[in-house]
Amino acid sequence: MSNNTKDIAANLQCKSSKRTMNNSTFALPPGLMYDDASPEWMSKADNAWQLTAATLVGMQSVPGLIILYGGAVKKKWAVNSAFMAFYAFACVLVCWVGWGYHMSFGTPLFVSAPFWGKADVALDQKFLFTQAFLGKFPNATMVYFQFVFAAITLILIAGALLGRMNFYAWMLFVPLWLTFSYTVGAYSIWSPKGWLALKGIIDYSGGYVIHLSSGVAGFTAAYWVGPRSTKDRERFPPNNILLMLTGAGLLWMGWTGFNGGDPYVVSMDASLAVLNTHVCTATSLLTWLALDVIFFRKPSVIGAVQGMITGLVCITPAAGVVQGWAAIIMGLLSGSIPWYTMMVVHKKSTLLQKVDDTMAVLHTHAIAGALGGLLTGLFAHPKLNYLFYSTYGTYVGLFYGIDMRRFKAGARQVGIQLLGVLFVVTLNVVVTSLVCFLVQLIVPLRMSEEDMEIGDEAAHGEEAYAIWGQGEKLDNSRHGAYDIESSAKGRARSAGNIEMA
Repeated sequence: MSNNTKDIAANLQCKSSKRTMNNSTFALPPGLMYDDASPEWMSKADNAWQLTAATLVGMQSVPGLIILYGGAVKKKWAVNSAFMAFYAFACVLVCWVGWGYHMSFGTPLFVSAPFWGKADVALDQKFLFTQAFLGKFPNATMVYFQFVFAAITLILIAGALLGRMNFYAWMLFVPLWLTFSYTVGAYSIWSPKGWLALKGIIDYSGGYVIHLSSGVAGFTAAYWVGPRSTKDRERFPPNNILLMLTGAGLLWMGWTGFNGGDPYVVSMDASLAVLNTHVCTATSLLTWLALDVIFFRKPSVIGAVQGMITGLVCITPAAGVVQGWAAIIMGLLSGSIPWYTMMVVHKKSTLLQKVDDTMAVLHTHAIAGALGGLLTGLFAHPKLNYLFYSTYGTYVGLFYGIDMRRFKAGARQVGIQLLGVLFVVTLNVVVTSLVCFLVQLIVPLRMSEEDMEIGDEAAHGEEAYAIWGQGEKLDNSRHGAYDIESSAKGRARSAGNIEMA
């Protein structure tokens, strides 16, 4: 094609994109013109950010949590722990496009009780190329975006089960729990037609749907699966703290997409959500670190990672609907309350001592997620909620309700947030227990004692490192271990710890 021909074609295309407004005409820049691949209802900027945000969240799991789990556990469990996350990511995607997405966001299965959607595939071009239920981008983008959230939820559950769950049982657990628990929680809270969404619950980006759910489900599953071997519970040193920190860094930075993508639009609200996320996380990390130094006389790297996680989790339900000063307060509380439940309450509770929660997801996700949800009910700003929900006066934090002389509206918001906690806890205790019961009818939930003694080699025929030992030389350390499973008496003798659980 000659240059003249190209110029004529370009001019014709520009003329075709002209629109008339108030008796004046203008031409869209070539990069913004509509065509068959970019319909008028789609924002290229929003679609680009949504795909980027989804990929950031995906990288929190692959490779983020794969690396974190692989480095945080005993050497003999590095492959198994990483593989549980790797498998879950792939399995959830197939289930998600097969039936999970529509069960979470589609047509309600029961119109009079909107808590679950009708199962259907999300693979048809006609569906994928139409506008999503929210946002100016196609369903294909929304399916991908929501998938990475579903996947990380299952991977977080795996954290409670590391070091002993039968991998074949895990292969069955993932699709069953996704189908019968995650979809119900997601539909009830996130679908515009869900019963808790209609009541006005605020869960900006998954404090309830993801973190409270995974924490409760993980703890419940850990109860049914049973504990690690006695030897592993007594001594479970991380095989590579630097590798664990790398995974933690990916998790932290990936949260930019986790919370920044949930307005479904490139907006000031998205910017605020990102900033609040990092402010709360940094504050929580420093708070946890300070408590470790004050009470244990040692700054613990793993303690800092746990403080990071609780900060990320706590701000998630509130990220774009609270002001910066509230994010600071939430960071202070998320770095101290879960620390107290892990370091003090856990030691005094017979039940908590009995259940072997390897990565302490009950404290870092369930308690931090519930805390964030309830604090959202206090700090949610009416104007910021308007920017997010496009409804003014419906979502009012208690403190602003008092200031606006609308105490009932603020108290109602706190009540709805509490109702959401009770619903998610009940749902996950019941459904997770039923799923574990069903799985154990097919395969054992727990590996045999002989296989647990060996670890990766028995489970997969593979080892992470061609080196000898399980970190025994750490026993010569002058300092103790950061072990939430150790006895109160043992902790009293110990100054710091380098074990996750």
